[in-house]
Amino acid sequence: MNDAFFENESLMFLVAAIALIVAVILLLLIFRRTIRRRLHVTASGEVPPRLGVADSFDLNRRRLVIVRRDDVEHLIIIGGPTDLVVKAKIIHAEGRDLGEIREGTTQDKELKEAMHMSAGTFRPRAVEPRCKAIRIQLALAQTRIKLATMRSISSGLIPLALLSSAAGAASGFIGGLFRLALRQAEHFRTALPVWWHEQPLLSFIFMIVGAATATALAVWLVRRFMEHAAGSGIPHIEAVIGGELPPPSLILLPVKFVGGLLGIGAGLALGREGPSVQMGATLAHALGTMFGRNWADCRSLLAAGAGAGLAAAFNAPFAGSAFVLEELIRQFDVRDAVAALGATGSAIVVAQLLTGAAPIFDVGALPHPELSDNLLCFALGVIAGMLGVVYNRVILGALKIADRLARCPAELRAALIGAAVGALAWFTPSLAGAGEVLIQETLDATYALSLIPFLYVLRLALGAASYASGAPGGIFAPLLVLGAQMGFFFGTLSHPGLTDPASYGAMYAVVGMAAFFSAVVRAPLTGMILVTEMTETSTLLLPMLAACFSAMVVATVLGQPPIYDSLKERTLLSQ
Repeated sequence: MNDAFFENESLMFLVAAIALIVAVILLLLIFRRTIRRRLHVTASGEVPPRLGVADSFDLNRRRLVIVRRDDVEHLIIIGGPTDLVVKAKIIHAEGRDLGEIREGTTQDKELKEAMHMSAGTFRPRAVEPRCKAIRIQLALAQTRIKLATMRSISSGLIPLALLSSAAGAASGFIGGLFRLALRQAEHFRTALPVWWHEQPLLSFIFMIVGAATATALAVWLVRRFMEHAAGSGIPHIEAVIGGELPPPSLILLPVKFVGGLLGIGAGLALGREGPSVQMGATLAHALGTMFGRNWADCRSLLAAGAGAGLAAAFNAPFAGSAFVLEELIRQFDVRDAVAALGATGSAIVVAQLLTGAAPIFDVGALPHPELSDNLLCFALGVIAGMLGVVYNRVILGALKIADRLARCPAELRAALIGAAVGALAWFTPSLAGAGEVLIQETLDATYALSLIPFLYVLRLALGAASYASGAPGGIFAPLLVLGAQMGFFFGTLSHPGLTDPASYGAMYAVVGMAAFFSAVVRAPLTGMILVTEMTETSTLLLPMLAACFSAMVVATVLGQPPIYDSLKERTLLSQ
C-alpha cells in the first residue's frame, strides 16, 4: 500500500463510508439486543410454568416433540438450525390431546404409522388411514410444518446477514493486513542478498540465523499461547463446526498473525490462506457471541468468517463461498449460504482496498482447448489423483516423524528446518516461501523442462517439512505449486511438435492446479473456482471439469481420505 492510496480522496471517502455503515449496524444490533433483554425479564415473584415432554417422534436428523406446559401441549420440531413451534394447544380430531395417543386402538396405531417423517416434512407411509379425520389432520400438519420451516429460515435472517457482512469486513481487513505484511517480509528476504552482495558470507549467515530464529519463535508462540494455531487451522475450524472442539479464543488472532508472519516470512513453504481462514473464523464467531446469537447462527458465522479469510487471501470471493458450503458445512443451507455470501462479499471489498484488485497470476493469452485437450486433461487428472495420494501420505508421514522426535524440543526442530530454508532462500529466493513467485515463473516457462521434476520433488519435501515444523501456515498455495509444475510438464510433453509448446504448458498448468487441489482436498468446485479467479480465465472450465473428475475418482479409489479429514483426526486424537 503506497502513499497514492491515501492521496486518493474517493477511496478515503469509500473507506469512511464502510466504517460508518459497520458502526451503525453494530449500534442497531446492540440496541436490539438490549430491548430484547428488557422484554424477556419476568416480574418478581412469578412462578415459572411446569414443563414436561408428553411424547416424541423421529424425523431422521430432527425430532418432533410434544411439550406439555401446565395443562397445555405444544408441537415443536427440534434438532435443526432453529427450534420451531408447529402447533400450540394441540387437540386431536376426536377431541383428545395428541399427546394422549398410545398404542391401544387400531386407529391410534395407524396414526403412529402415518406420522413417521423424512426430509423434515410429514410423509405418510403406504398405510391408508381409515379415518378421514386422520388424513385431514396429517395434511394440515404437513402444511403447518412447511410454513413453519419457511418462517424459521427467515427468522433472524436480517441480523445474521448484517453480522456476516460486518464479520467479513473485519476478516477482509485483517487478511489484507496479513497479506501486506507477508509481501514486505518476502521483499526483505529476497532483497537481502542483493543489498549485501559485497559481503556474501555475512548475508548467508544472517539468512540462516534469521530464518532459524523466526521459525523457532513462531513455534514457541503456538506452544506457549494457542496450540490450535499450529499448521493450517482449517482442520480445527472443521472440528469446531462439527461440535467436536470448543471455539477458539481471541488470543488466536495475534498468535496466528505474528506466528504466520514469522514462519512464512522466513521462507517456509506454507500458504497464507490457513492463518487468514482461522483468523476470519475466530473474529466472526466472537462477533456472533458478542451479540448473543444462538449456536446455529454462531456456527454459520464461524464458517462464513473462514470463507471470508480465504477470499481475502486469494482475491477469490466465489471460491470462499464455495469453500464454506463444500468443505466446511458440506451441505447447502439457506442461512449458511446467506452468511457466506455476505461475509465473502464484504471481505473482498475491504481487502482489495488494501491489496488491489489484480488477479494473483498473469497467464496472458492461452490456446483455446480442443477435444483432444479435454481427453488429455482427463489423463492429467488420473496422474493428479495418484500424485495427490502421494502428497497426502508425505504430509502425514512428516507429521508422524515429528511425533517420533517429540523428545527433541519443537523449537529446536523448527530452527533446523528454518535454517535449511534460509540457506535455500539465499541461493534461490523463488524456491522458498508460499510459492506464488514459483507458480508465475512456471506459467512463464522460466525453467527448463528437464528441471521441473527436480523442483517438484524439492518443493514436495520442503512443504512437508515446513508443515511438520508446527509453525502457522496453510497448504493451499504449496499444493498449487505442485499442481502447476505437474500440469506444465505434462502439457509441454503432450505437444512436442508445436512451435510454442510452452503456451500449452501454461494452459495445462492452470488445469493441473485445479486437478491437484481436487485430489488432495476433495473439493472440486472450490478448486475450479479458486483457480479460475486467481488466473481470470474462464475458457478452461471444461478441461478442468474432466481433470477434476478423474482426479477425484482415482484418489478415492486408492483409498486415501481427504487431507483435511486426516488432519482433523490427528487434531482430535491429540486432545
